[in-house]
Amino acid sequence: MSKIAVIGAAGRMGRRLVANIAETPGMTLAGAMDRKECGFIGSDAGALAGIAPNGVQLTDDLETALKDADAIIDFATGNLIETARAAAAKGCLIVIGTTALSKEDTNELRAMGTAGAKIVLASNYSVGVNLLFHLAAQAAKILDEKFDIEIVEAHHNQKKDAPSGTAVTLAKTVAEVRGLDYDKDVVHGRNGIVGARTKHEIGMHSIRGGDIVGDHTIMFCAQGERFELTHKASSRDTFAKGAIRAVAFLETAKPGFYNMRDVLGLN
Repeated sequence: MSKIAVIGAAGRMGRRLVANIAETPGMTLAGAMDRKECGFIGSDAGALAGIAPNGVQLTDDLETALKDADAIIDFATGNLIETARAAAAKGCLIVIGTTALSKEDTNELRAMGTAGAKIVLASNYSVGVNLLFHLAAQAAKILDEKFDIEIVEAHHNQKKDAPSGTAVTLAKTVAEVRGLDYDKDVVHGRNGIVGARTKHEIGMHSIRGGDIVGDHTIMFCAQGERFELTHKASSRDTFAKGAIRAVAFLETAKPGFYNMRDVLGLN
C-alpha cells in the first residue's frame, strides 16, 4: 500500500487527487500540503476535497506533509525541486505533474533518478493524451513534409500559462521526428501580413474560455487532405487517476527517471 502526500492539495487538481486516492484500493492519503496563502491551512483534506473527512490536515510545512508518506504527487508550481529533494532523501516515490520546470530543474530530477530515486515526470497524466503523443509521433514519421503541422489547444479561462504544457510536449514530440527545433520552429499564433507558411514551422494556437478542462488537436494538412488527432478531457479525474497509476508503476519499477509513456508501456 502506498501512503501518498499530495502537494498542492488545496488546488483544483489537488482536491481531485485527494478524492481519487480515497477511492483507490491499496492507496491512502498520508499528507496534504499547500501554500499558507491558500487560506485553507488546518482544514481536513478530505472535507476540502468534498469527500468524508479523513483526519489529514492541510499543512504548509513540508516535513509534516512527508512524515508518514512513502510517495508524493506534486502538481503545484512552487518549490518543486526543494520538495523533490526532501522526498528523495526520505526514499519516497515521486510523481510530478507541473510543467513549470527549467532545463536545469529537469536535469536535476534526472540526476536524482540516476542516484537511486524513483521519479515520474509528465506534462499530462491522462492515458488518452499520452496515447495522443505516441500516435502523433507515428503520424509525423509517415506523413512527410508535404503535410503542414498545426496544433490547437483549449482550456478554461483561469489557466495562467499558454501554450499548455501538453501542447508543448506534443510539439516537441513531432519536432523531434521532423528534425526541427521547438524554440526556433514553433510559431505561436499569427497576426498581420506574415507571409506564406514555411515548410519547417509548426503552428501553435491557444484558446481560453469558460470551463474547458483541456482539448488538444494536432493537424497534418496537405493538398487535398487533412489528418487530425484530437483528445478532449471532460474531467480532471482523468489526470488524477493517471498520476495514481504512476505511483503504482513506481512501486515495482527500478530506480530511475520516467515519463507517463513508460508507465503505459509505450516507450
